[in-house]
Amino acid sequence: MEEITKEELEERVALLKKFRSLLQQQRDKFREYLNVLEKQETSITTENADALLAHTELEQQVVSNIMNLQKVIVPMSDLYKARSGEEKEESITALQNDLSSLQNQVLAQNKKNRDLLRSHIDSIRTQIASFRNPYKSRRSVYAEKNSTGSMVAVEA
Repeated sequence: MEEITKEELEERVALLKKFRSLLQQQRDKFREYLNVLEKQETSITTENADALLAHTELEQQVVSNIMNLQKVIVPMSDLYKARSGEEKEESITALQNDLSSLQNQVLAQNKKNRDLLRSHIDSIRTQIASFRNPYKSRRSVYAEKNSTGSMVAVEA
């Protein structure tokens, strides 16, 4: 069995702590994202456009944060796997499983919101198409070529 030095052990422990911390941050961001999506669903069903816009902007910020974290986590994961060898840390595995579960919930909620929004948009399009336009078959008053007088008689 290969002996590791104290420095290598400290490096592995520091790497493990940092990796765990990053995974926990990402898990928190996924929970925040799921919460935003659930509130967004409520805004869609109540047809609250202002709240929907606010939730969409917040959603973009959370997704951006998740993407930035992912840029750090992927190399950290590779480094963790390379340094740790065959031994797996249970807390890391549990965090990764939790992240996977949250990601699946987020994807399902996102799909549900998209379908709900698509349904509302189709409903609105149908309502707009059913409106009766009283001017639809009439020509514009301004487009008619009626002859008009060019002189005005003014009497005092």
